[in-house]
Amino acid sequence: MEVEIISRESIKPSSPTPHDLKSHKLCLLDQFRSNIYVPRVLYYPLNQDDLSSTIDIDHIVSKRLQLLKQSLSEALVRFYPLAGKLTNNFSVDCNDEGVYFVEAVAKIHLNEFLIQPDHNLIHKFFPVDGNEQRSQIAGAHVAKVQVTSFACGGLVICACISHAFGDGTSFSSFMKAWAATARNKTSEEEAIYICPNYDASSLFPPNDGDLFHQLKATARASFGRFFETGKFVVRRFVFDAKATAELKAKAKSSRVQNPTRVEVVSATLSKSVMTAFKTRSGSHKPTLLSHAVNLRSKARPPLSENLIGNIVWKTNALCTEEEVDLDVLVWQLREALSKFDGDFVKSLQGVGGLLKLSEDIKCEAEAYSDAKNKIMFSSWSTFGFYGINFGWGKPIWVSGACLGGSIVESSPTIILMDTRSGNGIEAWVLLIEEDMALLEVDEKLLEVATIDPSPLKLPQ
Repeated sequence: MEVEIISRESIKPSSPTPHDLKSHKLCLLDQFRSNIYVPRVLYYPLNQDDLSSTIDIDHIVSKRLQLLKQSLSEALVRFYPLAGKLTNNFSVDCNDEGVYFVEAVAKIHLNEFLIQPDHNLIHKFFPVDGNEQRSQIAGAHVAKVQVTSFACGGLVICACISHAFGDGTSFSSFMKAWAATARNKTSEEEAIYICPNYDASSLFPPNDGDLFHQLKATARASFGRFFETGKFVVRRFVFDAKATAELKAKAKSSRVQNPTRVEVVSATLSKSVMTAFKTRSGSHKPTLLSHAVNLRSKARPPLSENLIGNIVWKTNALCTEEEVDLDVLVWQLREALSKFDGDFVKSLQGVGGLLKLSEDIKCEAEAYSDAKNKIMFSSWSTFGFYGINFGWGKPIWVSGACLGGSIVESSPTIILMDTRSGNGIEAWVLLIEEDMALLEVDEKLLEVATIDPSPLKLPQ
């Protein structure tokens, strides 16, 4: 698939940021994140009304591009840190330089690409600024967008924010606000996101002292040991509504009577990936199952869903058994999650937050010192990306943009997303090539999941 860059520009807020808001402090939890971009890609076909119209398709695309730019500019008045640059002192310089915006053209029809998406090509939708290094912080854009138009008039919007600034919930808040601005109409669901909450640095005060830097080094050493360098590949394993219902019934037990879709799919994939590890190495090794958890809903009272920042932490479950039943794994995941309650979130707030994190990281590093493998999970199933409507309908598909097929340093990673119907789970799995070759032929997994189905064939 050939993608041609047409233009690069900066989209600035439609009105200047007030002087007293020119510096945005990152919170303590932000400080543990790197300047990496986790893109989400939304695919919008031309709808039937457009196809039957006498209006030129190029004209439709041009109008939509202009609407995206104008509404982005207006949305940035409230999301002003996204138009700034990161600094080295854990803050954002809200200088109104703008969101890095790329316009591109793909020389094929969108449906032609969606018949069988090539995961190694999806990264072409990702906005790359050649002046930025992945690890660079100072001067890096907080937000990037690339809009790619297709020969049929379809649009693909790839957007991302720096993980040093915010998490997936922060990103979805921005996208919902941008879409509502474009439609000039706000749904009840979107209303909360229009006015972002920037109180995270007050709730979780940042710290740049020696203890923080020692703690960050400890965390890097303890969990960085799981990183491998090699050729990682990406596959999508889709669990439809019927499969997830069957897995939930199978995983139900006296200890977990109401397993969730995310829990049962996580446990199922954990079992299969650990089997692949065992086959490749020749023996079972203790494996750490690490899940990113949104702390907003765990607080008492809950923190606002429009609270901007990395209001997440990771919970870990250590699987030492060679053979483990699905219901046991689900229980282990639920048990690991149970420590994230209102008391835990409260302990992270205020000046004592760093000491609590210090205790937590050191205890976990000691408790999981025997782990040899690690699988990282992140769930995007509550972000509502399939509801993002800029005025011409909802996306037909939402994907990530992993660098599959590349030689990278990473650890096995699984991203869980809703299917378009909202009842299934689409799992994006990033594994070393040799492990993926084993996962692809796992008969038990293939009884409940389909590998890389066309998004056009997924249930509505």
